Amino acid sequence: MAVRGPDAASYLNRMVSNEVEELPVGDACEALLLTPKARIVAPMVVWRRAPDDFLLLTEPEAGERLARELLRARFAARCEIGLEEHRSTLVLGVTEHVTDGYERGLPNADYGVPAVELVDREPPAEATPIAEEELERLRILARTPRLGRELDDRVMPAEAGLQDRAISFTKGCYPGQEPVARLHYRGRPNRGLRVLALEGGELPVYDAELTLDGKAVGRVTSAATDPEHGVVVLAYVRREVPDDATLDLSGRPVRRPAL
Repeated sequence: MAVRGPDAASYLNRMVSNEVEELPVGDACEALLLTPKARIVAPMVVWRRAPDDFLLLTEPEAGERLARELLRARFAARCEIGLEEHRSTLVLGVTEHVTDGYERGLPNADYGVPAVELVDREPPAEATPIAEEELERLRILARTPRLGRELDDRVMPAEAGLQDRAISFTKGCYPGQEPVARLHYRGRPNRGLRVLALEGGELPVYDAELTLDGKAVGRVTSAATDPEHGVVVLAYVRREVPDDATLDLSGRPVRRPAL
């Protein structure tokens, strides 16, 4: 979706979790739209296409709600907000793909390897397709949360490990800033996102319960087969659980893999 107009930069800076008003033209950063209680509404990449023109790239299922929330809070800000449809192509193994002007690849850190996202541009001729299953495996190993899996209205940014990549602790106010800052400076999240592995080839279901000594200590959010570890998963696990603990998932041992 697009946000453009004389107040686009200042308005977005009041609404999202990262510093976008100082973003150079042509650059992009990750950011979040949060509820007042710091629950995640939508993750996004904010791309400054021109001084008064921003493109917000988010998951397709989040686009309408993101537009609705931004329109509802706009009041007298002089900016237009509207949905735009774009085609994004992810290219792994490169750090930049310059075309012309500001139309270049946007850096992508979601998969643990150098990558760029091309918006409405063709990939290099030598690029070959990669299977969705392999992308999911790489995302899990990189501990990257995804909307609808790790990110929903039950989750705060620090629990998902997003405080370093999508939040500025020096910018002005935005919805959800107070609980985010309070947790950052005065406390710790009660749970965190971990990469775990279990033997066998059967993928656990979403929200499958993890236990330790018969007590529920976590839940699985994503899973993929892995040639070395059998199955790798992302899971929220309570912080008091030791990193080297062996958890149980319906009789299957779950451990931290040697990455």
